[in-house]
Amino acid sequence: MRPLVRPLTTLLVATMLTAPVHARPAQKTADRVTITRDEWGTAHVHGHTDADAVYGMIYAQAEDDFPRIERNYLVNLGRLAEAEGEPALWQDLRQRLFINPAVLRADYAKSPPWLRTLMVAWAAGLNAYLADHPAVKPKVLTRFEPWMALAFTEGSIGGDVERVPLSQLRAFYEHRQVAMTAQERGLVWREPAGSNGIAIAPSRTANGHALLLINPHTSFFFRSELQMTSDAGLNAYGAVTWGQFFVYQGFNAHAGWMHTSSGIDNVDEFAETVVDNADGTKSYRYGAALRPLTQSRITLRYAKGDGTFGTRSFATWASHHGPIVREDHGKWIAFALMNKPVPALQQSWLRTKTHDLASFLAVAGLRANSSNNTLFADDKGEIAYLHPQFVPIRDARFDYTKPVDGSDPATDWKGLHALADLPSVLRPGNGWAYNSNDAPWHAAGADSPAKAAFPAYMDQAGDNPRGPHAMRVLGDNRDFTIDRLIGAAYDPWMPAFDHLLPPLIAAAAADPGNADRQAAIALLAGWDHRWSATSTATTLAVNWGEALWAKRGDNPDPEDDSNSVWDWMERHASPAQRLAALDEAMARLKADFGDWRVPWGDMNRYQRNDGAIEQVFDDAKPSTAIPFASARWGSLASFGAKRYPGTKRIYGTSGNSFVAAVEFGPRVAARAVSIGGESNAPASPHFADQVDRYARGDLRSVHFWPEELAGHVASREVLVRR
Repeated sequence: MRPLVRPLTTLLVATMLTAPVHARPAQKTADRVTITRDEWGTAHVHGHTDADAVYGMIYAQAEDDFPRIERNYLVNLGRLAEAEGEPALWQDLRQRLFINPAVLRADYAKSPPWLRTLMVAWAAGLNAYLADHPAVKPKVLTRFEPWMALAFTEGSIGGDVERVPLSQLRAFYEHRQVAMTAQERGLVWREPAGSNGIAIAPSRTANGHALLLINPHTSFFFRSELQMTSDAGLNAYGAVTWGQFFVYQGFNAHAGWMHTSSGIDNVDEFAETVVDNADGTKSYRYGAALRPLTQSRITLRYAKGDGTFGTRSFATWASHHGPIVREDHGKWIAFALMNKPVPALQQSWLRTKTHDLASFLAVAGLRANSSNNTLFADDKGEIAYLHPQFVPIRDARFDYTKPVDGSDPATDWKGLHALADLPSVLRPGNGWAYNSNDAPWHAAGADSPAKAAFPAYMDQAGDNPRGPHAMRVLGDNRDFTIDRLIGAAYDPWMPAFDHLLPPLIAAAAADPGNADRQAAIALLAGWDHRWSATSTATTLAVNWGEALWAKRGDNPDPEDDSNSVWDWMERHASPAQRLAALDEAMARLKADFGDWRVPWGDMNRYQRNDGAIEQVFDDAKPSTAIPFASARWGSLASFGAKRYPGTKRIYGTSGNSFVAAVEFGPRVAARAVSIGGESNAPASPHFADQVDRYARGDLRSVHFWPEELAGHVASREVLVRR
């Protein structure tokens, strides 16, 4: 099956990338772009050309949340310090080591004409919004230029560049010792970032139609939900990362795509042996030769407290492997990652116009997706799991999880793997495919790729508790519908506790402690490991699990051979540590709530007080009970919550954000929910109008087709492009 893909892929890529730009008719109506909003505030944008649709959709995004658009581009352009001050300089420097505005301008000039047309429309839409809304005061970016779109081409949360530790970047460029933070060392718990994706073939559905679950786990309000259509054939619906002009996770009339953060190792560090030259320059060893290090100067601006700006310049270095980001045992460490902004933007846009698996694979042939797995389904009944397509070929003799010797040419990347060489699954016979940020070795049951057949760098994440959960809800079921798929996505089981609680209960049998401890153990022993808003066992188990998790970071053991924190908690934590964590959890709950028997919904809350990007939480203000829990315990429906200064309750800021279930029948149908709502303005009716549905898992109907939208029009706005 795979060998047949290659010639078709070549043909389709050539066709899609050389397609002529649709000429605009002379009539004035060609300049008009319509933004129709439904009863939920969701924008349905239509234009004559794709560029018209881009103009309208970015204008609609700016209406809903311009501050997040601006912040995303400040981060990705390396200009955050101009808004947030000197402490952000190191984040800006890290970004600017890889993103050079002069290079992006040159890339823009060389990009295909059709892509430049879209970037021009994108910038024009943002600038038109600012001109039409003089009360909106950008912090920095008062005018957008088309090339800026190339700074942010991949819609996932975070990016490969974030693997560079800021503390060590600062240490290198300030020529001093800076200790790595506990978070950089992996000793502080972080809410699992990523997503769930499930694709189900017609053989396992009640109606004989393929189904797709789109369930990104990101920080809340990270994306907008919208539809963009054009007379040139564009018709895409889904989640759009603020400021980008393509639907990142979504579907069109024929196909759908869902991205999950991958565990692939796609960035590498090269330890360079640096030599000081007599003339003051520096070189590095490469084989038997010396190569000159490239030196550049990066000047950054930062906001001062008095309303003025300061500047700071850095002399930066790079080898052919990449920029120098730190020093380790006398070696300068170069950091290599994918840096292909034009192909990345092409791939992100073109996949929204694909219509089946073959055309989707053709676009994937650009190999400009480095960090995301993809679940795919279409109306032909085809489903797939795709591994990231940008995968450098490495020499298996070297351990690339650590810095490799940059002076040895054998450690260099040897081009990219072909799509056929990746651990993907096309049209699996078992009838389903999934990913929950775990390894691909279970992605399609018996039809999954064999781990032994691929290099170790294809996955470094391994398993997590959501994997067994996904496989259980998929199982042998052959009667999936949209409703049953949504039910699977909100299944309340937390499988981590199946493994973690028995050792605790055994420890308590040997050391039962006081009456409170005995009562707590009895509660946990009788619990079914399923969350609910009324469950006191959920509250106790989660608080105990967090306390035990922290003990791994508080006392790291260099001899510990566990592969993950879950593994350590199950196999290596001592009975005393397990019981101490339980006592600590109970004491904290009693101190905060007066009793350790606290219903989960009383503690686990959603709150949005204002439109600020960094929220402040307050127990005295209204909030909503959320029944589901963190993904770290295996909950498919993820709600990442924690205490904040001054709070006793825990408040969620990440996890389920946009959720959609799509059926690819003769006419595509979908249901969806976006946490809170479409607008960041507290006065808007769409600031918090979906949170109750979100908490219940009650997804609303998507008005994808014009006749569906017709009965739900709340407003219509006509823009004239300029």
